[in-house]
Amino acid sequence: MRRRCSYCCVIALAWTGFILAQGSNSTTPRTADGHPDLTGMWNSSAPSVFVNSADPLASNLASRDGTLLNFERDFTLVRRADPNKPLYKPQFWEKVQQGDQNGNTDDPSYGCMPGGVPRMGPPAKIVQTPKELVFLYVSPPAQGWGDQYRVIPTDGRAHTPLADLDGTWKGEAVGHWEDDTLVVDTIGFNDTSWLEIGGYLHSENMHVIERLRRDGDLLTWQATVEDPDVLIKPWVMNPRVLRINPDPKAMLPESLPCVERDLSHLVTKEHH
Repeated sequence: MRRRCSYCCVIALAWTGFILAQGSNSTTPRTADGHPDLTGMWNSSAPSVFVNSADPLASNLASRDGTLLNFERDFTLVRRADPNKPLYKPQFWEKVQQGDQNGNTDDPSYGCMPGGVPRMGPPAKIVQTPKELVFLYVSPPAQGWGDQYRVIPTDGRAHTPLADLDGTWKGEAVGHWEDDTLVVDTIGFNDTSWLEIGGYLHSENMHVIERLRRDGDLLTWQATVEDPDVLIKPWVMNPRVLRINPDPKAMLPESLPCVERDLSHLVTKEHH
């Protein structure tokens, strides 16, 4: 059976709130070439909660009755209440709605597929060298399956011409520094992955720009999605804040394999 991560989601959200509340008091370490050192394990890749406390849906934040039984249902409501959504051209709106209504069968992440960029979010671990960075990912809930990696060159190379690239889940990434911010520029995608739940599709011409900035022991990640084929304007995703793991012996957990055995037995369209 496919792995369920409701409990993991609850812990991740609680930890994200703790991170934002604590702030950062340490000095930002730097490499020999003067850039911020992003190397390390970064805790919590869960998105923050975006519902205003005055919103009627805010009563669902902790889930009805405070139980895990209702968490996934209520968390889906909270995510849908986020006003920051990609704006699609009118001719794609019906397809987006159909994907949303049939997410249990249409969402590639529900069928053991990778989340892809930018849905996979920020990396769980970064290894930084003078000419490249290695991003390591552990399968988070609803963001794809299978441990993933990305190699981000920062040696000044240009992208391969888009016409010469075969579309992939993670695309071709190149990085550069803008002052103390690492900018990761990625093209060359397939059109199979989604940007998020809700049927948020994209085209093969999607262009993703991620920005990572370290402030002491905190790392802020934010992505902008440009896709003029389907979007009315670029979508600037909500930022995510992570804290460095201070344990030098900390190890990334191994993700369990995903074997899809549920889809043929689903009897409702409720998101899970």
